Amino acid sequence: MDERFAESPEDLALKGVRYTKEQFEEILGQTENYIRENPAQSLFYAFLAGYILNRLPVGRIVGGVFRLATFAIKPAMLIYGASKLYQAIEEE
Repeated sequence: MDERFAESPEDLALKGVRYTKEQFEEILGQTENYIRENPAQSLFYAFLAGYILNRLPVGRIVGGVFRLATFAIKPAMLIYGASKLYQAIEEE
């Protein structure tokens, strides 16, 4: 049997977390090196990203998604309840 499939899910999850942490640390190191090599350009990019994020209607987008979710939750709950009721009737 292949050893990759014989591992427990906990081991697989720990390996995934460890891999993600290593990748994040590598990207963070690369970013630090780039900033140290190009401080003026990095500062310009930071101000540009801040300006763009400031101009985006993030609050309205989040509010719209929340309103859409609350609008859609009622029919979803109704369908879920009806399916559970159907399952209960089928079992009897």
